[in-house]
Amino acid sequence: MDNTNHEISFLGKALLTGVFAGIVATVISLVYNILYRDATGFMPSEIINVSSLIFGVNVLFVLVGLSYFAFLKLFKRGDLIFIVVFVLITVFCLWKTAGVHRSADYEVTEQFRSLLSGIIIIMGICASFVIPFLFHYKKFEEHVL
Repeated sequence: MDNTNHEISFLGKALLTGVFAGIVATVISLVYNILYRDATGFMPSEIINVSSLIFGVNVLFVLVGLSYFAFLKLFKRGDLIFIVVFVLITVFCLWKTAGVHRSADYEVTEQFRSLLSGIIIIMGICASFVIPFLFHYKKFEEHVL
């Protein structure tokens, strides 16, 4: 019976770490979004906006937290494999972003690609490195979880 409680707390810890990393990624993405738009004057916000960042990033990071739990359970070196996989996913997303065509206006398309690339980098770093770091950081567990 104690093993079941350990499994639940292990899953809960991975999930809550994902949620916390998602909040961090959301705040950084929102700041980046504001600073980027102020610096470039990029205004179209149908796709990347406050609502999509707040809800999209947090839902995605709940799934990333659950996938971190799965990597730890399925693989002996789950941390390392998780980091490699999510770095590769980030690189793949950045590569696919280079082909995004947002508008007939070349400048708008380039600005959108830059904004999207920055958000992908922020999310990739938080997913790949912040989640494993926080999951094993004892002070985070003591004070937050």
